Amino acid sequence: MLHEQIKNNIKEAMMAKDTVRLETMRGMVAAFMNELVAKGKKPQEMLTDEEAVAVITRMSKQRKDSVEQFKKGNRMDLVAEEEAQLKILETYLPKMMDKNEVEKVVKAKQSELGISDVVKKGMLMSAVMKDLKGKADGAIVKEVVDALF
Repeated sequence: MLHEQIKNNIKEAMMAKDTVRLETMRGMVAAFMNELVAKGKKPQEMLTDEEAVAVITRMSKQRKDSVEQFKKGNRMDLVAEEEAQLKILETYLPKMMDKNEVEKVVKAKQSELGISDVVKKGMLMSAVMKDLKGKADGAIVKEVVDALF
């Protein structure tokens, strides 16, 4: 399980004295516990891999937003720190589909549902997002769907 693997990796990071990795993984475990409590479970329980990936995805989006904000504020020291954490988070996420792969899925779903009207664009978007949950970035999916109409 991903949750258990990350807990074990904390020990390795401690021994290696890798502070950035250690801090990032401790943050993940804390976020996992918050997720468990929010779902009404005990903090000692483990998240499923799907739940863990959802939490890590949320954390990586936060890091990307932070990097953007720090760049605007000209805080390159903080940009480097956030980017380092983001790289670590991304090692635990499944590989995302690229734009070409997303286009194929969107076009297949469009013909499957018979959507040719711009009014039903939202329906296509939600159907595709349901299929690609955790496999593709929502911004790329939206870009591809918007390009069709």
